[in-house]
Amino acid sequence: MEKHIWIINEYAGSIENGMTYRHYYLAKELINKGYNTTIITGSYSHFLKKYPKLDKREKYKEERINGVNYLWVKVMKYNESFDKKRILKWFQFVYKLFFVSKYISNKPSYIICSPTAPFSILSSLFLARKHKAKLIFEVRDIWPLTLIELGGYKKQHPFIVFMSYFEKLALKKADILVSNLQNYSSHIKNLGLNRKVHWVSNGVDLTEMDKHKPLSNELLNKIPKNKFIVGYTGKLGVSNALDDFIEAARLLKNNENIIFVLVGKGQEKEKLQEANLRNVLFIDFIKKNQIQSMLSLFDICYIGYRKEKLYEYGVSPNKIFDYMLSGKPIIFGVESGGLNIIEKANCGKVILPENAKAIVKAILSLYNMGENERNELGNNGKNYVVNNFTYGKLADKYINIINEKE
Repeated sequence: MEKHIWIINEYAGSIENGMTYRHYYLAKELINKGYNTTIITGSYSHFLKKYPKLDKREKYKEERINGVNYLWVKVMKYNESFDKKRILKWFQFVYKLFFVSKYISNKPSYIICSPTAPFSILSSLFLARKHKAKLIFEVRDIWPLTLIELGGYKKQHPFIVFMSYFEKLALKKADILVSNLQNYSSHIKNLGLNRKVHWVSNGVDLTEMDKHKPLSNELLNKIPKNKFIVGYTGKLGVSNALDDFIEAARLLKNNENIIFVLVGKGQEKEKLQEANLRNVLFIDFIKKNQIQSMLSLFDICYIGYRKEKLYEYGVSPNKIFDYMLSGKPIIFGVESGGLNIIEKANCGKVILPENAKAIVKAILSLYNMGENERNELGNNGKNYVVNNFTYGKLADKYINIINEKE
């Protein structure tokens, strides 16, 4: 009997629509393995680069993108990630989820609820009971803890208390718990719960990586030739601690051979540009299928986080896996509870977060290495990610998890 999976994530994108990509790649692999999969997502988010076309009368729209079934749920637009209308959109999406069954021909055997804010667990529970489906609650970001640690909210704030109720509801009522954070089980123990959590990280899709597109000549001409490039790709946001990356560039400004390149956009971009350093280059957002072409121009890839207790439960940024696949050494500034893929793969330097001097020390260490030694580190990362973190392997892991409960 054919089995069907619904993945509910109001921020899910596709290779055509833009970020985020986890569930697009996972759905492709699940379909290849015989699980008819539909992604249920919102028609608007600040992550999307291309929006689905819904006319004024359409509240839901089915679409097939590269073999993956989508149901776009029409939701309101908002201006930026901190716009209060974004909160209204959460509840609009939750309400409209109750009625999605009328618009999807295949009824689910499993429902994966993978929200940011946990409110969609309410309608996901309803849908799971209606269709007698197993409900998997998947945690990618720990909310409301993220708002407390990074947003400055107090635990006693009424909205945080309200959100905490839905978090605990999900953790208690879901049939299966999954997280891409390796140490997430420690968090739920802190909440007084004792349940098994399955770890399914983010990863890479090798078929998409094989189809990567070249950069335009205009972009290529922006990257200095015969220089040692220390690069970052992704969101230029508060959590990425890029002010320390810029400070490291300031400390190295007299070394004309080392250039810092930041690729992407975000709310911190203008602030970061105010440093006005000659050895720092900003590149606008590029398409997902151009990332590997950009990374091939780097000598070192950098990623960092703020020093927050939140990250002790683990981190699983997509860019880490892209970096590893590029075969470049990586500098990673994070404290993640001793669970660090860079150390396991031996593919770079792990340093303390929010520490510009540590970034400088790591850069100079790699800069002064022989090229063969740097290549060895990079190849360690590439081999490790190909052997352990392709979405084909992650889909197998998911299938084993859901069949465990049969």
